[in-house]
Amino acid sequence: MHIVDPEIATGEAAQLFAATHKALGVIPNLAKVMANNPAVLKGYLGVVGTLGAEGTLPADLLERIALLVAQENKCDYCLSEHSFRGTKVAGLSALETARARRGEAGDPRAAAVLALASAVVRDRGAVSDDELATARHDGLSDGQIVEVVAHVALNVFTTYLANVARVDIDWPLVRHTD
Repeated sequence: MHIVDPEIATGEAAQLFAATHKALGVIPNLAKVMANNPAVLKGYLGVVGTLGAEGTLPADLLERIALLVAQENKCDYCLSEHSFRGTKVAGLSALETARARRGEAGDPRAAAVLALASAVVRDRGAVSDDELATARHDGLSDGQIVEVVAHVALNVFTTYLANVARVDIDWPLVRHTD
C-alpha cells in the first residue's frame, strides 16, 4: 500500500504529520499509511491523545494490551513498535513484554487487565458474565473496563491496517513467531 511522504505532504496531511512528530518524535510508517485518508489519521491521533491524556490506565498497561493484541493478530509491525515502546518508554522488562504477548503478568493489576483484554480479543467482545465479574473482583471499575475495550479496539484497528498495508517495519524487528 502507498505511504504518504511527509516531506511532500500538503494540507491536512502535513499538519497531521507535524502533530504526529511532535507527539512521538518520529513519524512511523503506519501513520504514513493512515495519511492516505487524513480523516483516519486525525481520528487515530485524537483517540490516542485523549485516552493517553484523560484515561486512567498507565502507559505500561497500554503497551501490554497492545502487545497482546498484536500477538493475537500476528502483526509483526505492531509487535515491533510496542516491544520498543514498552521497554524504552513504558519501562517494561523484556520478560514482562514477552509475558504480555501471552496475556500474562506477575503484577495482579496488569494480570487482571490482560485477562479482560484477552477475553475481549478472543471472544470478539462477547465476554462472559463470569469474566466481567472477575474483572470487577480484581479491582477494575466499569470505566476501566470500558477503557480496556477501547484500547483493544484501537489496537485491533492498527494491527489490521498494518497487516493489510504490509507496512515496512521501522522499529527493531519482533516477529509473532518468536
